[in-house]
Amino acid sequence: MRTIKPILNSLVFKLFLCITLIIGPLMVVHIIYTQYAVEVIRNQVAQSNQNMLNIYMNQIDQSLEGVSNYIFNLSQNNTDLYYMQYNENFELNDYEEAKIRLFHSIANQSNFYTAIDSIFIYSSAYKDFINTEKFADTFLERDAAREEIRQLIADPPEQVMEGSWNIWKGAKNYYLLQYFNVNGVYIGAWVNMERLIKPFKYIDFGKTGQALLTTTELIPITNKKFIEEKQINLTPKTKENHAVSGNNDRFVLMREKSKSGDFYLAALIPESEILERLPYLQRISSIITLAAILFFLFFIFIMRKIFLEPINRIVSAMKKLRKGDLDERLPTYRNSTEFEVMNATFNHMISEIKDLKINVYEEKLNLQRAELKHLQLQINPHFFLNSLNIIYNLATVKEFSLIQEMSKCLANYFRFMFRSNSYFVSLEDEIKHTENYLRIQQLRFPETFLYFVEVPDELKKCNIPPLIIQTIAENSIKHAFNFDEQLEIHIKIKQDEDSGFIHIKIKDTGDGFPEDVLYSLKKNESLTNSEGERIGIWNVKKRLTLLYGESSKIRFSNEQGKGATVQIWIPKDLI
Repeated sequence: MRTIKPILNSLVFKLFLCITLIIGPLMVVHIIYTQYAVEVIRNQVAQSNQNMLNIYMNQIDQSLEGVSNYIFNLSQNNTDLYYMQYNENFELNDYEEAKIRLFHSIANQSNFYTAIDSIFIYSSAYKDFINTEKFADTFLERDAAREEIRQLIADPPEQVMEGSWNIWKGAKNYYLLQYFNVNGVYIGAWVNMERLIKPFKYIDFGKTGQALLTTTELIPITNKKFIEEKQINLTPKTKENHAVSGNNDRFVLMREKSKSGDFYLAALIPESEILERLPYLQRISSIITLAAILFFLFFIFIMRKIFLEPINRIVSAMKKLRKGDLDERLPTYRNSTEFEVMNATFNHMISEIKDLKINVYEEKLNLQRAELKHLQLQINPHFFLNSLNIIYNLATVKEFSLIQEMSKCLANYFRFMFRSNSYFVSLEDEIKHTENYLRIQQLRFPETFLYFVEVPDELKKCNIPPLIIQTIAENSIKHAFNFDEQLEIHIKIKQDEDSGFIHIKIKDTGDGFPEDVLYSLKKNESLTNSEGERIGIWNVKKRLTLLYGESSKIRFSNEQGKGATVQIWIPKDLI
């Protein structure tokens, strides 16, 4: 969420949002207008072709109805059909003459019904089949079709109903068939359904457009291969009188149901060729779209050169400035007057900030030096009074050998103190000074406490702030020492291999820090009071902060049964 909010609030986002809100609605209106125009043209083309299908389907239905009326009247009124029925009293000549008259009758009438292929008469009694022939190109094709119809009429299946036009699938072709049964004499007509679709070959449906016939279940009768290749759905659900179907190539589909037979007449027109009939609209649409895209790209280019690049340079420089890079400057570019003024002002401001920061830094260093020296000087009078008290006590008991050793230890002690006004001393000198101090305390209170020091030789030359270890040891004696139990002070120094810090650990066997003191130490609160007590620990923490900042670390704790523990980590690389 934090990442998204700056992006939404950026100048670039707002600029592009404004342009999108201006150009976006125009593009939407243009797209809607184009789609509407395409839909209108598609509807007009579909309606025009639908009307054509209606006209042609009416012609087919009229032709089929005319044939139906003829064969029905023939079955009811022609007396020659009586001779086609079995009767042992008929003479052969009468039968043949009746058959010839019937053939001439259906042959003459077939010339008027061009929509059908053949009119036929079949006598089940004599197994005799006569028909007209206006179909197929060869004798073999005509004979095969005639034999298929004769076998069908000889034993009609249940789905072929008398008195209606039926679709029947032969061995190779679909046929549209109707017949009437008069006492075993079948009078009917048929047409190859491929022939019904032939007139549409001369109608312009486009380069890949097709006309086809389907069953009432919209199963294709003609042009099956074409439907399968184009993956056209002939049963789309739509409220319009047309539909758009097809996988890769899309076609506008129209269909019209026959009133005489159980079949549909359908037409497929390529949608692409419908739109090609609108070159002017397409040209205008393309020009508008291209102009909008070019304008948008040109606007982005202009905004980038005039506004975004100068703003991005300023933002990038400000980010570097926030990270502390005061050497960053904006280059001089020929640009708008406003940006030139902003760049010059920014560069001047950075120079002023850099000079001011240098001055403030120097003042801060001087203040820290003065404060550090003040903190170091605070230690000298504090221990000086204790030292005089020790010598006084030894002189009182007339321990001259101890006074000599004490005087030597005090001389070394104060020699270190008087030269410890520097910020750092070697770890070796600090340890000698701490041991010197602890020896003084042992001379003062013999057999009352012990101290142990562990320091690796490779760390003795490292530098640390003076009086850090000695102050903590002094604090242990001051607050943990009593005459009832022997006190032990352990000083252990090592280097953390992983972090590169010098680890100083000082612990005693006293009662540990009081809970309120330990709480204040962990909360980094001051422990000094009006009498100046606990100034030593506060002094150590303050000097570590001044010298190392956040790079050093000091931790106070109580170990159960072991007394107080103070741990200090000092970065070795910064020493």
